Amino acid sequence: MDAFTTGLLQRIRTTQSDLRQAREAGDDFLVEVEQAELEDLQRLAAEHGVPVTAAVPAC
Repeated sequence: MDAFTTGLLQRIRTTQSDLRQAREAGDDFLVEVEQAELEDLQRLAAEHGVPVTAAVPAC
């Protein structure tokens, strides 16, 4: 796995974790921010052929 793929998958995992924490805290604004970030990262992964669903558990 190259550095781009590794870094992208790590950013997705981190964002998923941050999204879970925002939901648990009831921070609606942060949930929106993290959800948008996650969607952007997933789009970037798809554009580069990085399989996200197999490598990263859903939140």
